[in-house]
Amino acid sequence: ARMNFRAQKCGICFHPPSIILIYRDNSQDKTRQRIMPVRNFSRFSDCGLAAEQLKNNPRHRAYLEGVPLRQLQKLYTLLRGHLAGQSLAESLEEFQKEETIDPEEDMNKLDDRELARRKSIMDELFEKNRKKKGDPDFEYNVEVDFPQDEQLESCGWDLETDEEI
Repeated sequence: ARMNFRAQKCGICFHPPSIILIYRDNSQDKTRQRIMPVRNFSRFSDCGLAAEQLKNNPRHRAYLEGVPLRQLQKLYTLLRGHLAGQSLAESLEEFQKEETIDPEEDMNKLDDRELARRKSIMDELFEKNRKKKGDPDFEYNVEVDFPQDEQLESCGWDLETDEEI
């Protein structure tokens, strides 16, 4: 069976904390948005774990199939920074730091998990997803574009879950 849902954009909303997915519902040929509330998440939470739990959540799994885990992790990192009182710019900078490869680093000394992380960063740098500026009114929403992104009208983020847009 082919995928019925194709992720197009993923963003985060700080008030109330939620991850927002804009996706194409192929079965009905409509573009919809899904709002996934973030619960039990604090500035001390593990972003990697939170991203995995969301991606494996039976209610959201089918919609998030096309969303890379690291992208969700980035959104959670921004939320965590926000909860810790950081500005968006600071959170993004911190995420960038975590996502940068140090050319001097000795990769032989890394454990498997760190090595895998570096490898996925390098793969992604290679793909270098282009970023587009989001709507200026939405300072709370960070949009991360997917490579196969189509031009969408500017998004109303206050719609009900899974409403047609």
